[in-house]
Amino acid sequence: MSAVGRILFHNVRLNFRDFKSLGNQRCLSSSVPSASTKPDPIDEQSINENVRKVKSHQNHGPMVPSEYRYVYPEFLPDPSPAHRNSLREKLERMDMVARRTIIDIPEFYVGSILAVTYSERHAPGKSNRFVGICIQRKGCGLRASFILRNVIDHQGIEVVYELYDPAIQKIECLRLQKRLDDELLYLRDAPAEYSTFPVDMETEYLPEGSPVPVNAIKIPLNPQPWCSKWECKGLKGVIEIPKVSANRLRKAELNAKPWEKYDLMKIYRETIPEEEQQMIYSEVYTKLHSMEMSRKKLKRKRSFTRPTKNA
Repeated sequence: MSAVGRILFHNVRLNFRDFKSLGNQRCLSSSVPSASTKPDPIDEQSINENVRKVKSHQNHGPMVPSEYRYVYPEFLPDPSPAHRNSLREKLERMDMVARRTIIDIPEFYVGSILAVTYSERHAPGKSNRFVGICIQRKGCGLRASFILRNVIDHQGIEVVYELYDPAIQKIECLRLQKRLDDELLYLRDAPAEYSTFPVDMETEYLPEGSPVPVNAIKIPLNPQPWCSKWECKGLKGVIEIPKVSANRLRKAELNAKPWEKYDLMKIYRETIPEEEQQMIYSEVYTKLHSMEMSRKKLKRKRSFTRPTKNA
């Protein structure tokens, strides 16, 4: 470096040092509060939450409630890359929203008691109504389905319904609740009293804004044989697994995989990231929210009883 270059570099460095010290003095003078005014306390958590909402709104549209992933799980696509197609998924979401504008599909979970009115050309009134407990809910998009179970005339009956089947005329949630397990298929090997519900059961309304109750009932299982190896499932809603042979217990221990709940990559591959969930639900949030508001208004009208005049 020449002498002139070294002199210029030295002057620039001195100017930058003076400017930095001046900026620090200004920051210190502005951060020190005066004796007459006291600074307001800062809630860092609320600030971070507001920043997150603003960023989410800028990136993905309106802020979607976090419970949407549980209320509308069928809107989330299959996480497997082999079954992903963005165009097909978007068209399916449009079809699902259009179907919901025609028929009211209420909020329900595994363990809720539903009544489904289905078109049946061989029935006397060209329609059939089935009441049962939801023992499984699976699938995504237009392939979403659920299974209802009930015991009628001492015979266990299960009906599989496609959630967006055009033949479904009405879906009623008679009792909104959750259970301890994600699937209740073990009711097939349980006493019939735990799967028996009256066909004329009336709707039980929950107070508006109350959380979904969790039914923590635990049921016994019938003696073997069973429909599945329930000793390998890790069931929470069963009182106690009846005694099984030593060979079955040994196989259950060999097939157990307790480390999978700590496998972060496996969980990541089997779920949809939260950012993508926000983007998906933001497409249908406006219409779903308007349908929720209209459904709440109708519920208030049904619950309101007009007083009668006394003579």
